Amino acid sequence: MANSQPKMSTIHIDPVNAVPSFPKLTILGFQHVLAFYAGAVVVPLVIATGLGLDSATTVHLINADLFTCGIASIIQSAGLGPKIGVRLPLLQGVTFTAVSPLIAVGLAAGGGVEGLATMYGSIIVAGIATFLAAPFFAKLLRFFPPVVTGTLLTVMGTTLLSVAANDIVAWGTAAAKVGADPIPGTLRGLAYALGTLAVIVIIQRIFSGFMATIAVLLGLVGGTLVAWLLGDANFSAVGEAAPLGVTTPFFFGIPKFSVAAIISMLIVMAITVVETTGDVFATGEVVGKRITPAHIANALRADGLSTALGGVLNSFPYTCFAQNVGLVRLTRVKSRWVVTAAGVIMIILGVLPKAGAVVASIPKPVIGGASLAMFAAVAVVGIQTLSTVDMRDNRNSVIVSTSIGLGLLVTLKPDLAGYVPSWAQILFGSGVTIGSICAIILNIIFFHIGRKPAPAVSMLDGRPLDLDAVNSLGEEKFVRVFEPMFSGVTWPLERAWARAPFASVSELRYAFQDAVAQASPEEQESLIAAYTDIVDLLLSDEADEQALVDTGSTLLGDFDPAKQEELRVLGKAYRERFNRPMIVCISRIDSADQLLADGWRRVESSDLREMRVTLNEVIEIADNRFEAMVADANPIHSAWMRSFDQLD
Repeated sequence: MANSQPKMSTIHIDPVNAVPSFPKLTILGFQHVLAFYAGAVVVPLVIATGLGLDSATTVHLINADLFTCGIASIIQSAGLGPKIGVRLPLLQGVTFTAVSPLIAVGLAAGGGVEGLATMYGSIIVAGIATFLAAPFFAKLLRFFPPVVTGTLLTVMGTTLLSVAANDIVAWGTAAAKVGADPIPGTLRGLAYALGTLAVIVIIQRIFSGFMATIAVLLGLVGGTLVAWLLGDANFSAVGEAAPLGVTTPFFFGIPKFSVAAIISMLIVMAITVVETTGDVFATGEVVGKRITPAHIANALRADGLSTALGGVLNSFPYTCFAQNVGLVRLTRVKSRWVVTAAGVIMIILGVLPKAGAVVASIPKPVIGGASLAMFAAVAVVGIQTLSTVDMRDNRNSVIVSTSIGLGLLVTLKPDLAGYVPSWAQILFGSGVTIGSICAIILNIIFFHIGRKPAPAVSMLDGRPLDLDAVNSLGEEKFVRVFEPMFSGVTWPLERAWARAPFASVSELRYAFQDAVAQASPEEQESLIAAYTDIVDLLLSDEADEQALVDTGSTLLGDFDPAKQEELRVLGKAYRERFNRPMIVCISRIDSADQLLADGWRRVESSDLREMRVTLNEVIEIADNRFEAMVADANPIHSAWMRSFDQLD
């Protein structure tokens, strides 16, 4: 006889909060650092070049950047207090959006080291402003439906591919700059990139478990080893690097504050808010977490705090790194503590220049091959999100096509930024920036300004209520209107309300479905416990009123005394096996025999599978009740039927 105590609590471990063993934590964290490193150091390198800084100052900026990146990543992934840090596997890095404005600020303040004080003053103010404004930005979550978030992720993934491509051809580009033949270097770099990519794919094909999760790391190590054996990897910089280098607050002097510089950085941080929001949604999709306004606010507070800290520790504005979102998607390692470990490693690299020099010696084409896999994985998440969007609605297709088109335009022709006015260069300087802003603005234009009349939703007393009226309901009234959908609990309704306003009835339906599917195991168990067991529903009067309305005793006549007794035995066996009522959406059952056969199969299921089956039954019941309450509750079906009727 199976134990009557619930078993799900020992099986349902939130993978986001799971802590791998120390060896795995270290290796997986180091993999994140390798994936992140090139993007981390390129920003201080470019800024140092733009301001004309000497080599020693450039090295100090790189060390300060790595050190602060580590602190920022720990704040974001592990959290600081109850409201700072999203507590998801998100790694922080310097935003590329800030590069051009920071160089402009530094040059306007005199260039060289002299310009750094004004630059850091604007960064500190912008960071504090972002921290304080985080709750306000979080309230804009309703402007990020799947059509926007899916577009953001697709734009991120596709435009980042250009970064990987530049790394792959870096040797050929370097040869061309000095007047040499670029073809040999390009072909050699392409060979290393494809070899690295092949190692990653082969490992993921052959191995599973831990080996598959470190495929990117093994690809980087393998590619670097081959390059070293062939004389294409040089580690001489390790010997030349200092053994210790610690950044100190305000190393380049007391910050100076310029109104123009501060405004410029505030614009940068406003755009960074969009990038971070997209990355949080991306990570939520990957790890299976429902993203709420609280998540966004906590993530933005971490961004603001880290940015202000960057200004103090001689670094730059921070945001979540999309590269590492792709790594989470590729490896399927969802633990936030892996990113925390990566943060610790970056802090160590930030104070040990020799350790950083080892990582910096990895050939760019090898990094490009690994990046290709990771960035494409980000685009895949975007495509998966867009697959839930009704593309028969022309508004959605216009949002997606226009945003991706503009993002790729700027990515494929980066010199466009040089032809537009200076105020517009911040938009045309990044495909992610212009694509993201375009998606958000078009969504507002199409779905939030002058919207068309929405389908009607029935109130409890029978009065029709259109979708605009639903969007205007307060939480209490919203819960009262849709209370019949779920038996005995209201938290799915409260969480669905948090996603208002809804652009369509479909989005309203998705909000209810997601609330159940993304709840914690404890909440899911409490929801299931509130439903009537199928035995009581069919063979007794112990059902709730709404459940009786749902079934209408449809199958009762099909249960002869023998089958009724078998149903009672089935119900007892199920409860002893899982210690919960057996929930069945009766509308999809054709006969007593089918119900009994399905029930016995469920008794033999694993705990995890049966939990998923039961939740699906709960969602099916809620969907049926939704269909009864909402006019045109299945708009895709209605559109197909209208198209079919037009053929007559």
